[in-house]
Amino acid sequence: MNPETFYLQMRRLVASMPDLDNGPITHEVDEWLARATALVEVSGNARDAIEIGAAVKLLDSLHARHTYARNIRIVIARVLARAELKAPVEQQGAFIEAGDSLNAFAAVAKVLERTKRDVLMVDAYADFHIITEFAVTAPAGVTVRILGADREARKATLRSAATNWVQQFGAGRPLEVRVAPQAVLHDRLILIDATEAWSAGQSFNGMAQKSHTSIERSDPELSAMKIQAYESIWSSAQPL
Repeated sequence: MNPETFYLQMRRLVASMPDLDNGPITHEVDEWLARATALVEVSGNARDAIEIGAAVKLLDSLHARHTYARNIRIVIARVLARAELKAPVEQQGAFIEAGDSLNAFAAVAKVLERTKRDVLMVDAYADFHIITEFAVTAPAGVTVRILGADREARKATLRSAATNWVQQFGAGRPLEVRVAPQAVLHDRLILIDATEAWSAGQSFNGMAQKSHTSIERSDPELSAMKIQAYESIWSSAQPL
């Protein structure tokens, strides 16, 4: 497994970590533990593989479950930290502290700069901010698509911002905005050239204003699924 894929797989593993300290060890927990063990083994560190293997076997211990759960988390954190050091810088995403609106702008701009042909930005709470503060940083000549929710108040600000965009940039920077039922828009995404999916922890209209957030790239398998799902929603969405 190449460093990029391994790092993305580790991040996905950590994001889906179940509660190891309490509750029954269900089939889903067993599956997560098996995946965690396999990824640690792939990392090539024998000590980590031995430690997580022992902790997983003893996790259902009546008197020391918290200890073994902690050991699993420590090993996973150690493997993730080493994977991050080896991963390409552009795959590492960004952590944005609460109140750091400038860093939020820079983090999104860095992702959009990767676009060569087309970018689709998805956010159920999209309003004019997504166009005037973020989409505007996409490279010239790139087609920018915005997919928001079918809510009148947000549609009005999107429509106004889109009109201003066309007046300012014309055909040199194509922009298209569509809206779909809010219930089907479960993610806040930046989909790059139908090959990369980046997830934002918060909506673009208030990113990092009150709490910490992050922007992370999905692994290739998950990216493909997200791109397929949201391109399908886009195709049936209502043009603004």
